[in-house]
Amino acid sequence: MFTSKIKQKALQLGYLKCGVIPANIFDEYTQELDRRVGLYPESKELYKPLYNMAHQPENAKSIIVCTNRINKYKIPDSMKNLVGKTYLIDSRMPYSHEYRVKSEFEAFIKTLGINILENASIPARLAAAKAGLGKYGRNNFLYDEQNGSYVWIGIWAVDKELEYDAIAENVRMSACSDGCHKCIEACPTKALSDCFTMDRGSCVTQLTTLAKEVPDEKTRPLLKQWIYGCDACQDACPVNQNKFNEQDEFPLLNEYVDFLKPERVLEMDADTYINIVNPRFWYAGEDGLWLWRCNALRSMINSGDKKFYDLIKKSTDHDEPPVRGKKKKHRGGGGGGGGGGLGCSTLPEIPKF
Repeated sequence: MFTSKIKQKALQLGYLKCGVIPANIFDEYTQELDRRVGLYPESKELYKPLYNMAHQPENAKSIIVCTNRINKYKIPDSMKNLVGKTYLIDSRMPYSHEYRVKSEFEAFIKTLGINILENASIPARLAAAKAGLGKYGRNNFLYDEQNGSYVWIGIWAVDKELEYDAIAENVRMSACSDGCHKCIEACPTKALSDCFTMDRGSCVTQLTTLAKEVPDEKTRPLLKQWIYGCDACQDACPVNQNKFNEQDEFPLLNEYVDFLKPERVLEMDADTYINIVNPRFWYAGEDGLWLWRCNALRSMINSGDKKFYDLIKKSTDHDEPPVRGKKKKHRGGGGGGGGGGLGCSTLPEIPKF
């Protein structure tokens, strides 16, 4: 009874699909993590935190999973191939329509006498696939038939046993069975080097958002112009073609997008970063302005655009050591500026474009 009411409310609020599964189905998540650590032992430390999502949250009985589409929003041309789409139209922003829907959905669940367990760590894509809401593509993203991989997953662990959907056994997308490897071929760093796997340590998103040091000189050109996230594998996927409809405006996006241009990031002050950028793009942390600046400088160098020449040259005297080519320890752990920093002092000569 509760399950049907929950699903009915989810669809009424605009979710694409809703599924309910038991909370004890994630043993295979541990097995997959073990497999990836075996394949990429150099990234072992990055995979360790993910093991927390392989355990059933305390007091959890059921998992409710919903999906909604994010491909209805316009992406500014100035941000394409610079910032990942998902981060620009993040459904977790309190001022977004999706956040308000999530809040209303949670309030409804609570009116049924069901408690939502706060801060429960659950592998969202696996849960959605097991609930039959989509299937994995070779690039590890969850795909919906109508919207490709451009879906957002909402997930809640609750303390009540509900009526469950049949657990999906085949969770891999059939469209990937015809030998297509376009996502793998498109991966800039070859972190995605085989089907349904990935080396987290060399993923562009990892290196641009969560890195504790600057990538080495060999890796920097591979990161292209991305300064936060990456869409390469999703953009290359045939299933995703013509799936991003770009009809609606995401709230406030145009009001802060100029702050994300590489030239603005390189010269950004700490107050702007703390008050405008970090609240919306928080993975780098409150002390992550150094990483943004390094990403911006590398993006400008990789662009080959002569309009950036003076800024690149000026960076040799930047007040942030990793930017001008020196090592520096940063708050929050890790050494900033690994490999000698990113500044032009590490290059044979300043690019002439």
